[in-house]
Parts: sequence; structure tokens; C-alpha cells
Amino acid sequence: MSPSKRVRIYTSEDVAAHKTEKSCWVTLRGKVYDVTAFLPDHPGGEEFILDNASLDVENIMKDADSHDHSDSAYEMLEEYAIGRLGTEATIVSDDWEAPDDFHPDDTDSAEDYAKTQFLDLRKPLLPQMWFANFSKSYYLKQVHQPRHLQKSARLFGPNILEMCTRAVWYVVPLVWLPITANLFLRSMLQFTGPLPPFISNPLLPLSLTSTLTMTAFTKTLSCFFIGNIIWTMLEYGMHRFLFHIDDLLPDHPIALTLHFLLHGIHHFMPMDRLRLVMPPFLFAALQQPFTRLAYMLFPTAIANGIISGAFMFYILYDCMHYALHHTMLPAYLRHMKKYHLAHHYKNFELGFGVTSKIWDIVFNTVLPV
Repeated sequence: MSPSKRVRIYTSEDVAAHKTEKSCWVTLRGKVYDVTAFLPDHPGGEEFILDNASLDVENIMKDADSHDHSDSAYEMLEEYAIGRLGTEATIVSDDWEAPDDFHPDDTDSAEDYAKTQFLDLRKPLLPQMWFANFSKSYYLKQVHQPRHLQKSARLFGPNILEMCTRAVWYVVPLVWLPITANLFLRSMLQFTGPLPPFISNPLLPLSLTSTLTMTAFTKTLSCFFIGNIIWTMLEYGMHRFLFHIDDLLPDHPIALTLHFLLHGIHHFMPMDRLRLVMPPFLFAALQQPFTRLAYMLFPTAIANGIISGAFMFYILYDCMHYALHHTMLPAYLRHMKKYHLAHHYKNFELGFGVTSKIWDIVFNTVLPV
């Protein structure tokens, strides 16, 4: 069966939302039926169906005391089939505790797909998401139940596209530290006088370092620290209100696919070593509106200082994120490791801070561990 012909998969919550005369669903032997149009034609009256709306009707249809339905009744019911109930994974648990040396067992890909019909880890994931036919509710339940493989699961079929979705942790400092340092130097120099645009002379700050003053350094350092604080707010805000936009997520394949690419894949496969830091092109896209806003709000010298501070904390954030998943750490970081892993394996609706719990405390989203 081609991906576009997959049977629609629902959750029990999906069915429970349809129990009125305007939208009446029932289930039978794992299948979901929309019997709204049949209500006026039911020989026993529509009230009989509405009394059992959103419920499994197998026992009711076999009940000889009320009415033992004939084979033709079951055949008629099939005309109203719209999908099936999905099998729910139960990896995430409120009583889960992270051990100091956390090494989850590998997922049996064939068994997992046969059970859930969600995503087949043996095939590229993106085409499956694009042609998927499960409800938003089923997607959110499954994508937040972690799976584990020894190697990274493929997102794309072509290798050249697949390479763009993976990144080793050290690519983050290699790419962004020089940019951060350049922005810091430009900020100091711009506090002493105008500079030509970065595009026309990107290495200019290095040739003018002898003109730097302590006053310029102090001003830039102050902006740098402001950027540090701003990053912690962005880290929390983006994680909570962009990456976990579950309630506002439209029930549409495009929206679900974008959610999966942005953050869903990380919850689906949280221990994937090559998808724990942002590929440079992704962070370049995400930072663009924020840096543009900084240049609109502040003079260039101040904006460059703030951006350098935010970039520095982003580098620390991504490197720390990798370490929280795969490295033995000092006491504070060990605690943050347990805190972050609990976000994946205990309750993904709490614990949005990665480098710190400060904003979780402020906004009452602390996850007890």
C-alpha cells in the first residue's frame, strides 16, 4: 500500500470528541465509524446510537436483549468506516527516573511499525510524514514516545539532502565562534567610530584591534551580558511556544511535517547523536528575524554586542544539550541532565529550560525530578 493510501489513524480522544447528533462516531473491533448520516435511518431510533456515541459498540450489537444485529448490519456499518484506532506506546511515564548512566535499549524497528503503523524507522522518515494519514492527536502521542537506534534514522532518501539534516556537536563552535568573536570586536570598534559594512570588509576588526579602548570594551561587555540574558529567554520561549506548539498545531499534514522537522524528530529519537545540535543552516534561518530586530531597535554597536552575547550562549546551549544526552558531567550538569531527560521520558509539557531552570521557575513549568 502506498503511503498516500494509508488508513486514517485516530486516538480514543479523537473519537470521544464526536458524540453529538451533528457528529457521531463509534468504534468496533479497532475501527472508527462516522455514523452521523445514519442516525435518522437507524431502525431503533437515533437515541439508541447517541447513547453509545464515541464508545465501542461490539457488545451492544451482540446484545440479544436489545437487538442482536445481523450480518447485513455489520456490512452496512462498514460503509461508514473512516479509519482505525491507533496503538498507543507507553514509554513516557510520570514515574520515570533518569539513572546516572542512561543507555536505552534499541527499538525493534519492524515490531514498532507493525504495532503502531506510525513511522517505519527502516525507511526515510520525511516522505512518510508528508504522506501520513494519522490524526494530530495520534501524531503527538507517538512522536513524544522515544525510539532509539544505534545509527541515525534517515530523514531523506538522497544522501546530499540527508547530510544537511545532521551535525556533529563540534560544528557549532567551529562555525559560530568566529562569527561571535567578529561581532564582539566590531561592537567595540563601533563604540569608538564608524566602520564599513561587514560584507565589504569582514576582517576589518582584526586590523584595528590596536585602537581599542577599555571604555569600548566595557560597553561591549555590558551588551554581551544583556545578550546572554536575552538568549536564556529565547531558549525557553522558543522551546515552549514554538517547538512545543502542540495545542495550536493545525491538524494538517504540512503542519505536522513542519513540527516533526523542527523539533518532533528530536523527541521521537532523543538520543540520536547527529541530531542534538542545530545544523548551521537551520540556526542561520532561525536567528535571522531576531538579529534583524536587534538592528532595528538599537544602534549598530549595541546590537552587535547583544547579538555576540546571545550567539555565545547559543553555542554553550547546543554543546550542553549534546552533553546532557551523551556525557558524564559535574554535579550541576548531572542534575540538569536528569532534568532534561525527564522532559523527554517523563513529561514533555514541563521542563523547557536546558541550560537553566530559571524561566521554568518564573513561569511555573518546573518539572519535578
